[in-house]
Amino acid sequence: MSKIKKIAVFTSGGDAPGMNACIRAVVRTGIYLGYEVAGIKQGYQGMIDDNIENMSRHSVSNIMQLGGTVLKTARCLAFKNPDGMQKAYENLKKRGIDALVAIGGDGTFTGAERFSSTYDIPVICVPGTIDNDLYGSDFTLGFDTATNTVIEAIDKIRDTAESHDRLFFIEVMGRDAGCIALRAGIASGAEAIMLPEKDTAISELIDLLEHGAANKKSSSIVIVAEGDKNGGAFGVAKLVKEKFDFYDTKVTILGHLQRGGSPSSFDRILGSRMGYAAVKALINGDNRKMVGLRGNEIVLTDLKEALTDHEFKLEDDLMEMSIILA
Repeated sequence: MSKIKKIAVFTSGGDAPGMNACIRAVVRTGIYLGYEVAGIKQGYQGMIDDNIENMSRHSVSNIMQLGGTVLKTARCLAFKNPDGMQKAYENLKKRGIDALVAIGGDGTFTGAERFSSTYDIPVICVPGTIDNDLYGSDFTLGFDTATNTVIEAIDKIRDTAESHDRLFFIEVMGRDAGCIALRAGIASGAEAIMLPEKDTAISELIDLLEHGAANKKSSSIVIVAEGDKNGGAFGVAKLVKEKFDFYDTKVTILGHLQRGGSPSSFDRILGSRMGYAAVKALINGDNRKMVGLRGNEIVLTDLKEALTDHEFKLEDDLMEMSIILA
């Protein structure tokens, strides 16, 4: 570990606001501490294609406010094969790269853990995913920005819902985790929130909406995580539409709108802290670990633990509030 001379940083999987702040922190921290730093374009695919360039402090100027990732990202099936992984290793060695910072989600972490174990290249991972579903960190890069984006959209939809006595079903990202749906639903005053973690019967949802109608509500907003077991927003809307013929029922899919946009101050600072901590961890001899935030403290979690531990769950108080405050 003490022989590290050159660190490479890359982003992989889905993009998330705050990734650029993290890239900037990795590059500038590494250079400040006397190391060479390279950027790998398009994640693992760029590693295989030798799409790698040396980075300077100037390379990461004026990127913190940008959404997405300046290093680009791609999903790479070839990296799952031994031949692809071998080619990636050869390219890293050719360029003198002997340590990695990987920014992404569980797919990125899985690839990093296998690669590091096979070729003994130290790697530190940074959780960059808007889903906020990785064990070992209270918050992941991009979650705060994505939630704010959803809230802003819901607020605007509420205006037209109130004007026309409409019932809106709004689908947000969250195939396996309802973090965005839960927090955005509470923050926007949604009448109901449908989550992958909770089996909400359609009859239960209808009771909630009928209660609102009895209290003279002129509109209703139902937030549906895409992984809800009833089939997403279109599936839920179809099942309840006939019960509310006095509403003009609409469905809005926010989709990839949630991934974009300038990162919030929280994600800019979080990305900076995590990038700085990732470089420091490599220099200190850590390997195959994830940088995370618990409370207000940066901590390290073993990659295998982050990938296999399923203790992560939605907060009990928020789950109860979603019903009481509706």
